[in-house]
Amino acid sequence: MSEPSGAGRADRSRNGAAATTRIRLVLADDESLTRGAVGALLGLEADLLVVGEAGTGDEAVTAVAEHRPDVAVLDVEMPGRDGAEVAQWVAANVPGTRCIILTRHARPGVLRRALAAGAAGFVTKSAPATVLADVIRRVHRGGRYVDPDLAMTALMTEECPLTDRELDVLRHVDASGTAADIAGRVHLSPGTVRNYLSSAMHKLGVGTRMEAVEQARDHGWL
Repeated sequence: MSEPSGAGRADRSRNGAAATTRIRLVLADDESLTRGAVGALLGLEADLLVVGEAGTGDEAVTAVAEHRPDVAVLDVEMPGRDGAEVAQWVAANVPGTRCIILTRHARPGVLRRALAAGAAGFVTKSAPATVLADVIRRVHRGGRYVDPDLAMTALMTEECPLTDRELDVLRHVDASGTAADIAGRVHLSPGTVRNYLSSAMHKLGVGTRMEAVEQARDHGWL
């Protein structure tokens, strides 16, 4: 995030001084330096107020539940619950709080997951601080924002080559589970599960089931 110019800060400060209320924020990012820098830059805006910070997804849930902010700015990749999962929890439990996803990984699948989870904004970490501040204001007013370049990339993403059954099996893959574990969840035989996994890996050109899951998520197919 780059710091806004002094003139720009002064103009926004004058505008913010006339506001009767400030937009209350919770910031969640597992990188403390990034979180601190974003918080400091947003703190220069007279109409914005950071009321809570978090370094993990679970801490973000706790902070939102405690502070009931107007807007939660969430890193998409955090220990525990990721930003999309936190946004989904917020939408279900604290609907008065709107969520913005902040990430350096501008992948179409991340965008789809975040929007499906109820996020109202999606901003890359390479965006200037002024852009994030303006997106916070827009989202607080009830609007939405998606990074234009990412939106275009998402529209141009290739069609999914996997069948519904292959996708269903991939949804139940985890790092420690076996084919038998997956079979129990999807009500298929272990041999059939192995066949679906092998087919999915072949179509995606990867060597492991976890790589297949990651690629499918990146493309927004899961």
